[in-house]
Amino acid sequence: MQHRRTRPFAVLLTALLAAAPLASHATLPPTVDGQALPSLAPMLEKVTPAVVNISTKTRVQVRDPFFDDPVFRQFFGLPGGQRQRIAQSLGSGVIVDAAKGYVLTNNHVVGGADDITVTLQDGRDFKGKLIGTDPDTDVAVVQIQATGLQALPMADSSKLRVGDFVVAVGDPFGLGQTVTSGIVSALQRSGLGGTGYQNFIQTDASINPGNSGGALVNLRGELVGINTMIFSPSGGNVGIGFAIPTNLSREVMEQLIAHGKVSRGNLGVETQDITPRIAQVLGLKSTTGAVVTRVSSGSAADGADIQVGDVITAIDGKPLRNAQELRNAEGLLPVGSAVKLSVQRNGAARDVVAKLTPEKLATLDGASLDARLAGVTFSELSQNLRGQGVSGVAVSSVRTGSRAALAGLSSNDIVIGVGNLRIPNLATLKRLAGVNPRQLVLVVSGDEGVRYVDIR
Repeated sequence: MQHRRTRPFAVLLTALLAAAPLASHATLPPTVDGQALPSLAPMLEKVTPAVVNISTKTRVQVRDPFFDDPVFRQFFGLPGGQRQRIAQSLGSGVIVDAAKGYVLTNNHVVGGADDITVTLQDGRDFKGKLIGTDPDTDVAVVQIQATGLQALPMADSSKLRVGDFVVAVGDPFGLGQTVTSGIVSALQRSGLGGTGYQNFIQTDASINPGNSGGALVNLRGELVGINTMIFSPSGGNVGIGFAIPTNLSREVMEQLIAHGKVSRGNLGVETQDITPRIAQVLGLKSTTGAVVTRVSSGSAADGADIQVGDVITAIDGKPLRNAQELRNAEGLLPVGSAVKLSVQRNGAARDVVAKLTPEKLATLDGASLDARLAGVTFSELSQNLRGQGVSGVAVSSVRTGSRAALAGLSSNDIVIGVGNLRIPNLATLKRLAGVNPRQLVLVVSGDEGVRYVDIR
């Protein structure tokens, strides 16, 4: 009972002190026992100039059954042609090379954008040039031509430990640059959906919409991650945010700057999870690992004598729980890496070494299918996407100003159908593209979901 009585008095005392004319009595002293109170301000003075706001504009085709009808347009005297709307979005970025103006951000912030504007902390605006994007890791690089830039040094993210203090800097909800703090809650998070290859840092530092592409730094002011997504049932922050570690983003960035795209190491195998039934058929005691269902001729796995029916249980000594973990580990390793695979075959265990080679995907020039597809390059889906159960044909590139671009087709889209006919691969697309020469409607899956693209 005594505890209940003293509580209101404590609240009243706090209120009285806050209202007292001597404001200094209600503030923290600058020092305690001659020692200055700890503050993140000195570190942040070096960090915040390197974190930028990124705003984008994307021209999106608008379909309208009335405006698409030539009789309706003629009757009401309406102009013909495609109608467009401008979609705008906001995000963040981090300057990582002051001399060359390179800004690291997320693919979902700038991917497919027609106009990119980078705003510095000092208020200066610059037009951003997209150097390259990698949807599989959600990493992108933008370049600006500017002087007086300040870059963040990139730390070795492999040295992070759960419990380390971190600070997130970005532009949530377009409010302006905002700083939040927390700790590293977990490491090597994967299987979260979204990007194909995942090795996230989890943090409870508040991350909200607009923080994407911003900086996650340690207390030395070094970049340890690029903030990219949150887990939230409501859409707001609940203390579960994720960042791409710098070791991964650095490797992707270097490839994007050098080649404009990312070449990943590839084992040349397709695998699936081990169900209890599969474990029984193969005589396995556990359902952990990934069973091989296909081996590409001449691939790294073929050279290492991996066969259909083999069970891969570990990669470089790290146990694998399922096929997704194998794809994830494979996709995060650079081309040329030599990896040790632990394999079970007919009850016998052995280790083999395979050297990852670049994944070679067949491509097709759209002009060879239909004149309206001139400027479009199609390719097979990556092994990573096929492993996730995705089927269709990837759109590798779309020339600006082409018919396809004006109709709304974008790079990184996936064509899953022509009209009402399903397209599982390049061979089917080649066969069906000319079925109806008068009408070319592609069924496309992309960032905005499934949509129709009418190319005229």
